[in-house]
Amino acid sequence: MTTQSRHTLTVHAIDPARLDAVRRVREDGWGNALTPFAAAGEGEPLRCCLRYAGPGETIALISYAPFTATSVWREVGPVYVHAERCPGYAGSGLPEELRRGPRVLRTYRVDGTMDYAHNTLTGDEDLEPVLDRLLDVPGVAIAHVRTALPQCFLYAVTR
Repeated sequence: MTTQSRHTLTVHAIDPARLDAVRRVREDGWGNALTPFAAAGEGEPLRCCLRYAGPGETIALISYAPFTATSVWREVGPVYVHAERCPGYAGSGLPEELRRGPRVLRTYRVDGTMDYAHNTLTGDEDLEPVLDRLLDVPGVAIAHVRTALPQCFLYAVTR
């Protein structure tokens, strides 16, 4: 799902159709069963609706690759999602609960290769102006917002 912000940034949560397929077969595509459990509510960021899980919500930890094409840049990592379909991300602009750092912002070119020169580590600041600047760099087509220490994918941002 995508949404447009007033700053022309488009936020991309995990595609609901991809998650529907995982939920339907009860497996993430890398051999890991979809195993629902109750969230502790201690900071589990949900990549389906781009907010933190509340205590007791039924979630799952699955493997996910933001890029779908076969490539050396197709990285698979753990992400939390609702175990059953949710409304997804319907906000405009960056998701309120996941818009501040610390974060790793990875930049990629239109062909999907990483643009190492513009990868950025943020502090606890609003990510919007940083993403706005990065996506103004010629050649940067997409930025992945990731957690700082484990560098797990949170969401993608484009113009």
